[in-house]
Amino acid sequence: MVIRTLVAIVGRDLHIAARIGGAGGLSLVFFLMLVTLIPFAIGPDLNLLSRIGPAILWLAAVLSTLIGLDRLFQADEEDGSLAIMLASETPLELVVIAKGAAHWLTTGLPLALCAPLFGLLLALTPQAMLAVSATLLVGTPALTFIGMVGAALTARLRRGGLILSILVMPLMVPTLIFGVSAAGAATGGTVPFLTPFLILCAISLAALVVGAVAAAMALRAEG
Repeated sequence: MVIRTLVAIVGRDLHIAARIGGAGGLSLVFFLMLVTLIPFAIGPDLNLLSRIGPAILWLAAVLSTLIGLDRLFQADEEDGSLAIMLASETPLELVVIAKGAAHWLTTGLPLALCAPLFGLLLALTPQAMLAVSATLLVGTPALTFIGMVGAALTARLRRGGLILSILVMPLMVPTLIFGVSAAGAATGGTVPFLTPFLILCAISLAALVVGAVAAAMALRAEG
């Protein structure tokens, strides 16, 4: 019964995202805009672009993930779905994880899959493109679940997007650091690739647990 409920929540959010669009498409467009504009600001130095390319892609991914996060629970609050979730027998922490999974499938996963294509704009080598894509694949869940805490805290605030960004951006810095470190290590860094990559995986797992519990507590407190 619980599993069916969680699958229904994921399916509902995916259906809404496919029907009316939203954060996923906007995130990809914003991601592309950042990756396109930064080389114009830096100049035509391909060696420099190739060296800082992983950092640019990761920074663009962090900023793109913030788009639409403020509506994650706010839309449910407006249509009454949040009250039903709070009153449901299904643990709220699992509901939060289901909504986070749907958000990642529409936002984080497309960013990770499109990273190699956007890496062409930054003169990245094939090895660097694969490394960035792999780190984004395991690191973007951390961005989603960290962001969900801010989304839960601002669920009842009108236009809480700026407040949410201020709340969660500092918490995303460790993910950004180890994501860039792992991508850089795969292209000839002094640190083995596996070390920062495993730390990045651990951050995502910790963010899933801590973020789900913290977001559920925030929703209950506001409810």
